Amino acid sequence: MEAIPQAVQAKVRDPELVEKRRRQIVDAAVALFAEKGFHRTTTRELARAVGFSIGLLYEYVSSKEDVLYLVCEDIHREMERAVAEALGQSGGGREAVAGMIREYFSVCGRMEKHILLIYRETHALGEAHRKRVLESEVRITRLFVDALTGLVNGGRLSPMGPGALELLAHDITVMGHMWAFRGWFLQRRYGLEEYVKLQTSLILDRLAGPGDRKDP
Repeated sequence: MEAIPQAVQAKVRDPELVEKRRRQIVDAAVALFAEKGFHRTTTRELARAVGFSIGLLYEYVSSKEDVLYLVCEDIHREMERAVAEALGQSGGGREAVAGMIREYFSVCGRMEKHILLIYRETHALGEAHRKRVLESEVRITRLFVDALTGLVNGGRLSPMGPGALELLAHDITVMGHMWAFRGWFLQRRYGLEEYVKLQTSLILDRLAGPGDRKDP
């Protein structure tokens, strides 16, 4: 099978070094883009923040747009990892969904600046990068769709059609994002742990089928 081309090409051929350097670039970019915005941040400022020369920066990315894409990819990778691990460690049933929700919301809380950047700056990406970002959003939501579908098929949730299940999964993903884009209000009222606990409880109550509300 032909390998899928990488979304961001690097001139350096050492994968571990590329990963390390791109982590440095992403961390610096999140701080700069959050403070100044994507368009007002120059490539020279970004290189200086990382401690690179311009030439060294371009060994790992081809453009400032590549950096913004890597920021988006970083949060999606972390979200997908956390949700998949929570599902794999659970015993199934509603507790599996509870674990997925808790882990996903916790990642959203830790990476709130990344989420705000995705909402604010994704329009600056070219078509190819933007398409990949949206595909990642759908892929993460699909994890919730699959888990909810399994519960319905196992009789643990009231029957729902595919459209309703998909919409509910999107509701869950956006509720996780809400900590970031409504943080100006929520973070005055709740700590992250309390927010995650309350939202998880609300979602599980909404999901509960007949006789199932006593489950964790």
